Amino acid sequence: MDEAALIRDALQGNLDAFNRLVLAYQQMAFNLAYRMLNDDAAAEDATQTAFISAYRNLKQYRGGSFRAWVMRMVTNACYDELRRRQRRPTVALEPIHQEDDEEIESPAWLADHNPRPDEEMETRELEAAIQHCIQDLPEEFRAVVILVDIQGMDYQEVSQAIGKPLGTIKSRLARARLRLRDCLSGFAELLPSKFRLGKEAELQ
Repeated sequence: MDEAALIRDALQGNLDAFNRLVLAYQQMAFNLAYRMLNDDAAAEDATQTAFISAYRNLKQYRGGSFRAWVMRMVTNACYDELRRRQRRPTVALEPIHQEDDEEIESPAWLADHNPRPDEEMETRELEAAIQHCIQDLPEEFRAVVILVDIQGMDYQEVSQAIGKPLGTIKSRLARARLRLRDCLSGFAELLPSKFRLGKEAELQ
C-alpha cells in the first residue's frame, strides 16, 4: 500500500483512496476500541465514528504517522463513550439479551472473539483475565498500554495518538504495567510459569 499516495488522493476528494486507508486500519481501530470499551457494538460505533471524523477532518492532517492520527480519532471516540457511560450507567448485574430478556450465560469480557479449538481453553481464559485487568485500568492508562503493548505502536506514535508528551506516555505505560502485573497476580494459575511470582514460580 502506497499510503502517501492514498492520503494525497484522499485529500483531493478521492473517496476510494480513503476507503482503502480505512480497510488498512479498520481492524486495528476496532481492536483498540474493543479493548477500551469491552463491548462489540460500542467498539463498532466508536470505530465508525472515528473514521467519519477522520474523513471530515482529513484536511487537518499535517503529516507524521497516519495510523497514529487515526488512532487518536478512535481514542477520542472511546473517551466520549466512556464519559457517556459515567453520566448514564446502564450496566446490569447480569447481562441480558435485548430481544428476549434472557440472561446471557457468559459476560462479554469472557467471550472469545477469535475462533480457537477446544484444547486452547487455557489461552482463552488467560485472554479473558488480561481483558478483565485492562478494564480495571483508568482510561488514560488503558489507552497507552493497548497502543504500545497490544497494538505494537512506538512511543512517538502513541504520543501523537494520545496527544500527550513522550514523558507522559512513558510514565503512564510504566504505571499501567505495574497495575496489570498486580491484577494478573490474582490469576497466577493461568499464567505461564516464567511469568509467575514468588514461591509458585520457584516450584515450576
